[in-house]
Amino acid sequence: MTISEKAAYLKGLAKGLEISKDTKEGKLFEEIIDLLGDMADGITELDEAIDELTEEVDAISEDLEDVENFVFDEEDEDECDDDDEEPMLFSIKCPSCGNEITVDEDVLDLGSINCPSCNELLEFDFDEDDSDSGCDCGCED
Repeated sequence: MTISEKAAYLKGLAKGLEISKDTKEGKLFEEIIDLLGDMADGITELDEAIDELTEEVDAISEDLEDVENFVFDEEDEDECDDDDEEPMLFSIKCPSCGNEITVDEDVLDLGSINCPSCNELLEFDFDEDDSDSGCDCGCED
């Protein structure tokens, strides 16, 4: 039984008891029962408003989740994630024989390799400024 139904039941019960509205007690009961009816109506309206607000908040939450997914997926593409991308290749020219060698970052990280043509030791020395991978995301890769 809802609160409105309980208030209506009390009103019917008071009517069935034939409490006289002419007595002080009868007037008091009538006012209390009317107040209970008004309170029940107010509570019902509040419950309906809460249900509407809950639906709106859920819809806003879903929309916000869509926006977050869109924004953060865009940012993820900008971050350095070498697993999803082709390896970065570098072209190096041997100073002894002039042979052009293509290497990736892993080879550069070794610090040196021998030229496959003339066996000359090629050393890779980077300053702090040269080690920038060109990524603006702030990672250390």
